[in-house]
Amino acid sequence: MQNPEALGGLTHSGNVDFAELEEDGAFIAPENLNAASPNQSVLKSGGTFIVNDPLGDVTGIDDGLFVNDTRVLSELRLTFGGRAPSLLSGSVSSDNTAFTAHLTNRPLPPLGGDSTPEGVIHVERVRVLCGTVLNEAIELTNYGTNDAVVPLSISFASDFRDMFEVRGLKRPRQGTIEPARVENGEVLLGYVGLDDVSRRVRIAFSPTPDKLSARRADYSVRLPAQACVSIYLSVSVEVDAKHGRGDADVPQATHAVSEAHVSQIDTVRPRVGRAAVRAALVDAHLMMRERRRASARVRSSNPLFNAWIERSHADLSLLTTDLETGPYPYAGIPWFSTPFGRDAVITSLQSLWLQPGLARGVLRFLAKHQALEDSAFRDAAVGKIMHELRRGEMAATGEVPFALYYGGVDTTPLFIVLAGAYVTRTGDTALIDELWPALERAAKWVAGVCDRNRYGLLDYQRASDGGLANQGWKDSHDSVFHADGRFPDGPIALVEVQAYASAAFDTMAQFATLRGMASDAARYTQRARSIRERVEELYWMDDLNFYGIALDGHGELCRVLASNAGHLLAFGLPKRERGEAVARTLGSALFHTGWGVRTLAAGQPRFNPMAYHNGSVWPHDNALCARGLVRYGGKAGAVNLLQALFQAAVKFDMRLPELFCGFQRRRGEPPTAYPVACLPQAWAAGSPFMMLEACLGVTIDAARREVLIEQPMLPDGIDWLEVSNLRVGDSSVSVTFRRVDGKVVASAEQGDVRVIALL
Repeated sequence: MQNPEALGGLTHSGNVDFAELEEDGAFIAPENLNAASPNQSVLKSGGTFIVNDPLGDVTGIDDGLFVNDTRVLSELRLTFGGRAPSLLSGSVSSDNTAFTAHLTNRPLPPLGGDSTPEGVIHVERVRVLCGTVLNEAIELTNYGTNDAVVPLSISFASDFRDMFEVRGLKRPRQGTIEPARVENGEVLLGYVGLDDVSRRVRIAFSPTPDKLSARRADYSVRLPAQACVSIYLSVSVEVDAKHGRGDADVPQATHAVSEAHVSQIDTVRPRVGRAAVRAALVDAHLMMRERRRASARVRSSNPLFNAWIERSHADLSLLTTDLETGPYPYAGIPWFSTPFGRDAVITSLQSLWLQPGLARGVLRFLAKHQALEDSAFRDAAVGKIMHELRRGEMAATGEVPFALYYGGVDTTPLFIVLAGAYVTRTGDTALIDELWPALERAAKWVAGVCDRNRYGLLDYQRASDGGLANQGWKDSHDSVFHADGRFPDGPIALVEVQAYASAAFDTMAQFATLRGMASDAARYTQRARSIRERVEELYWMDDLNFYGIALDGHGELCRVLASNAGHLLAFGLPKRERGEAVARTLGSALFHTGWGVRTLAAGQPRFNPMAYHNGSVWPHDNALCARGLVRYGGKAGAVNLLQALFQAAVKFDMRLPELFCGFQRRRGEPPTAYPVACLPQAWAAGSPFMMLEACLGVTIDAARREVLIEQPMLPDGIDWLEVSNLRVGDSSVSVTFRRVDGKVVASAEQGDVRVIALL
């Protein structure tokens, strides 16, 4: 049955009669079926982000304006005479500060004169997000020879759904959506959740609409020939946790983050107009510029490669949120725009050589939210590092366990590994002094789990039915299995996690030695050695020259060829000859698609190039594999991976998604997108930096004020590459890599930093 409000109509007098619009619905936005591309654009500021289509519209399906995991705007549409405009282009600026859509009119009906043909009115929508305020300018320019009257409508709504509802989780009951109302020329939307938190949205316009209702602002824009008219709107969000219980049921460790974000919310009535848009743009540009200055800069002779690097930097800046503990990269938009432990650690490792300040912020945040008590519901145990933190209604009420969730087996050892890498990179031993209690608790948790395992390995098994079944980076339910396809009984000891644990104990041994704790250092060293020996004994498959993916709870090896083994190489666990064998297999057609390495080798049980973890290509996984290839003499293979992902990035408009399908590359065909991948995603954006570090052979030792460069290589098509403003201690250095007589030669400016280049 057709919605009568979508039929539309105008009065016979030729003027828009807003009194009749409620009945005939001339300005109701119909279903939008004319988008030129399924691509979505995103803006983010702190705990707030917006996802919209290329027209700039929000449709309420998998998009919207979100604040702290709640969708506070589920509809925002622009129509002319009840019809969506035609799309010319829609994109986010290169520094991720503003969204701009260029649109044009479809034929407009006569309004007291001649009808306006299509394509004569240009519409530019400029949108910027600053704090929790969205500002937008809608500029209409009449390029026709006749005056025009444009019936323009902006429709809006909010369903106040929690992020987990938007993702498809059903709820038995919800809070109360307050009746929308119009006050003083503004629209007020409100919701009181089951967490007793009041969330309010204020929508304001300039100039004042000809008619304003609780769902729509209507204008009759008189637009002389060759003239320009602008309309402005702002959407601001207020959160008030003073309704009774507030967030008392949220774990205490969550409060610091929640309060930090609530403090960013502008509870003062926002300005609306050109000045407000400009001020927001200036603030957004300044913030992005400061984040960019915190990193060394990479540029090369290849403009496309430069565009990829700059986009990756811009995406990391977009996803980075300034918390009380320092900068923190949120995992990805739309589903994971929140602190994740594993993602942030990996992202920090990827970008550590260029911007070590990110790792500092991540380490301090994770230490602050370390588990100090056991909880089966949250998969928490004393010493564990958090997996995920959510600030939405369902997390606060306990409908999902993710208010502060610890169901990740690998984040805790990786936290220790990151601390060690950070100190080597910066020489900042004061931070380790600050974090030492947290590091000791983390090491004690890892050791305790290993002591309970029959082989002394780090394993996992969820503590409650509401938690994640698989708790490594491949955390989908079907990502770990035996060679006959059956799922293993727990506890499960993933192969790559043993490399993280071994590296963590080696790091603790180094820290203990520096602190004069000789006996502790010896104990940590022995634990690291024991894990390495067990992996070589229990995971290696002689007939396949590869490591199995996991040991199950019965000690049976899951004899499956998966990219997990590449992480062993990244952290230097295997013996030399075995590592080289793994490197060869990763470079074979079993794994390498031509666009990158699959998560699962072709021909394995449950292999599916369209599956989330069982045959797809993940950029961050490839970055770790590339790091491992270099460690085991496969630098040419690492360069090949960098080249493959670079070529994939070109096909994805210079922005690598969280993952894409693992189909074999074919001449003339682009890589196949995965339909619900996060874009942008932090450790996908960080991947080129880890791969480039490995291919250039760069190692930075701040204590020695030294940069070591070993046998650098560059991808084809790049004749020179410069890394400038590379901070080493309190000094900086710039290094240039050039092709000379078939080799890549590094040179550096003279200064306080010593650069040692080994060919």
